[in-house]
Amino acid sequence: MTTKDKHTKHTPNAAATEDEPVADASSAAASAKAGSVSEQELEDLKAKAAKADENWDRFLRATAELENYRKRAAREKEELARFTSERVLSALLPVLDNLERAIDAAQQHGAEISPLLEGITQVHNQFRRALLEFGLREIAANVGHPFDPNLHEAVSHIESAEHPEGHVVEQLQRGYKLADRLLRPARVVVSKGVPTADKSQEDSDDAGVPASDSK
Repeated sequence: MTTKDKHTKHTPNAAATEDEPVADASSAAASAKAGSVSEQELEDLKAKAAKADENWDRFLRATAELENYRKRAAREKEELARFTSERVLSALLPVLDNLERAIDAAQQHGAEISPLLEGITQVHNQFRRALLEFGLREIAANVGHPFDPNLHEAVSHIESAEHPEGHVVEQLQRGYKLADRLLRPARVVVSKGVPTADKSQEDSDDAGVPASDSK
């Protein structure tokens, strides 16, 4: 092999060696360009992040408003149903009262109208059970029990030696509740306590002085 051939064979390798630094420089520049973000791109990213936060806040507010609307709609629906039930039951209570009056009147005639009394009683019981199924509850206003202004309506006050002051003497009309709400108070007569003459006698007896000698 001649010296010329050796030189010709070696030349491509030399060219390849010289080109390698150039290729490495281009790759480094591309990597540096890919890893760096311009100021404009950074601002765009910040704007998009702020927009995403805003959309997320709007989503949370919309979800909360929707939940509040559902609760409000359910509450209004319940109140409407309760209001409707109150109106219907209030309108039917006089019918129940009249049936009870009819039973009381029939009982005064005894056996003469026993078939009629039995029929009215059956209608009354059936009607009352139907109302109870809708949540109607009777208010206790028993004779001798204390008067409750939250459940009772005092029609009058009378003196009574049998019942203490502020206690029920007589129930004139039944009271009713719908669930926990007062539908109609019980109308009652309330005791004023011992009659005045008896009270004066008791005071005189307690003092040890006869009532006839007091001046």
